[in-house]
Amino acid sequence: MPTRVRRLLASIGVVAILGGVLAAPVAIAAENQTYLIVYKSLAVPSDAAASITRAGGTLVVSYKAIGVAVAQSSSATFRSAMASDSRVASAAATSKSGVRLDDALDAGAAATVDIPATDSDNLSGLQWDMVQIHTPEAHAITGGDPSVVVGDIDTGIDFTHPDLAANYDAANSTNCVSGAPTPLLAGNDVNGHGTHTAGTIAAASNGIGIVGVAPNVKIAGIKAGNDDGYFFPEAVICAFMWAGSHGIDVTNNSYFADPWLFNCRNDPEQRAIFAAEQRAIKYAQSKGTIVVAAMGNQSDDLTHPTEDRTSPDFPPGSEVVRDVTNACAVVPVEVAGVVGVMANGNLRLKSFYSSYGMGVGQVIAPGGDSLLQVTAAAPNGRVLSTYPSTSPCIRRVVDPTTGAAYCYLQGTSMASPHVAGLAALVKSQHPGWSTGAVTARITSTADAMACPDTSIYAPFPAVDNGAPQVCTGGTGYNSFNGHGQVNALSAVSN
Repeated sequence: MPTRVRRLLASIGVVAILGGVLAAPVAIAAENQTYLIVYKSLAVPSDAAASITRAGGTLVVSYKAIGVAVAQSSSATFRSAMASDSRVASAAATSKSGVRLDDALDAGAAATVDIPATDSDNLSGLQWDMVQIHTPEAHAITGGDPSVVVGDIDTGIDFTHPDLAANYDAANSTNCVSGAPTPLLAGNDVNGHGTHTAGTIAAASNGIGIVGVAPNVKIAGIKAGNDDGYFFPEAVICAFMWAGSHGIDVTNNSYFADPWLFNCRNDPEQRAIFAAEQRAIKYAQSKGTIVVAAMGNQSDDLTHPTEDRTSPDFPPGSEVVRDVTNACAVVPVEVAGVVGVMANGNLRLKSFYSSYGMGVGQVIAPGGDSLLQVTAAAPNGRVLSTYPSTSPCIRRVVDPTTGAAYCYLQGTSMASPHVAGLAALVKSQHPGWSTGAVTARITSTADAMACPDTSIYAPFPAVDNGAPQVCTGGTGYNSFNGHGQVNALSAVSN
C-alpha cells in the first residue's frame, strides 16, 4: 500500500480565555481535547462562549458565517453537555480526526491581457509532466495574471525558495494549524509537501529550476498541516474560511480525512466533522473559490466503498475492520462542487495507486508512477518540483546556479496542483467566470481517454477491501480518467 507520512496529534493553542462560572463540577478527561461545535443554523449564538464555559470548555475560535465553533475541554462530559443544547446540531472531538496528506508514495469583468511565459529554465527538461499536458505551448499564450491568487492548503511553503519567492503572496498567507489564523513565519514547511505542490502550481519562469503550470500568478501558503502531515478538522475549516474571506481564486487540497478514511454520517462524531468541513468548503465556494482536491492513494473506487481496514489510524494500532457504504465520504474530494483529480504517469495510464470513481473524479493529471510507467522521459516515474533545502528527500535535485532544492515525488498529491494551476490560468483569462464555468472549461477541453486494459492493475487491488481495480464508463467519461487528461493549451485557447 502507499507509504504513509509520519503522524502526530496536534496540540491546539487557546486563542482567548473567556470568563464564566461552571454550572456544576465536571469529570476530568485524561487529556485536553479540541472539539467542533456545529450549530443548527448558519450562525454562532452570541452567548456561545458562555455556554461552552458552562459545559466545561473554552472557546478557541468562532466561525459565525457557517455556524461552527472550535472549543477545548478536558471534561469527560463536555460533548454530551454541548449536545444537550437545543441549538447544537452536533459536537465532536477532533483528536481522532486528523486530516492526512494525500501524500507522495515515497517517504462579467473586463478581459485581462495575456502575459506569455517561457519554459527554458535549467531544469525544465526534467518536467515530463508539463510536456504531457501541453503547458509549454499554453505558456506561449499566457502564464497567468498576477492578480490571480492560488491558495495552497498544505503543510506550508518555503517562501524563500528562489523559484517561489517572486510569486509568494504574503498578505494572503496564514498558519491555520491552531484552528485560528496566525502569521505564516519563515521555516514553516518542515515537511516539504506544501513546497512541492506550490512549485507545480506557480514556480516562476525565471531561468532557474522548474516552471509551474501558472508561473505568473500569486501563490499563498495556507498552512493547515503540521510538520508530521496531520491536518485536523479545525485547521481545515480555518483554511477554507480564510480562502473565502480573502478572495482566494483557487485552492489546492492534497489531503484527506483521518483517522476515518471514510467519514460515515451514521456516526455522530464523524457526521459532525463532515458537516463542519462541508460548510467551510461551501462558504469558500460561495465566495468564488475553485476547490481542487486529490482523489487519494488507496487504489480504491470511492463510489463503491465496502470495507475500511485503515481506520482509525490514530492512535497507532487502533485500526478495525468495518463495513462502509456510500453513506461514508472522503473529505474534501467528495464534497459537492470540488474538482476531484486522479493521477497518471508518463504512459498516460492511471497510476497504480490512484483512487478513482464515477462522479467523484473529474479529470486526470500527471502524478507519477514508479512501477508501471517508467520511461525515457520519466526515468524514475516521478514528478519534480520545489522543495525546502532542509527537508529530507530521497531523490533530490539541486539547481547548479542557486543551490536551491527540488525533489521527485509521486502521488495524487502531485496530480491535483497541475489542475489547480490550470484553473488559475483559465481564471486569469476570464476573471468574471464563475467557479462552475472555470471547471467546465477544464473538463470540456480535457483529452478524452478510454478505459485501459485493467489486467495491469491486478497486482494492485484496493488497499482496504482488496477489490480489483475496475474501470467503468466510456471514452467521454469513465471512472479512471473522468473527462480525460487536462490539456493546458486547449483550455487557454479561446
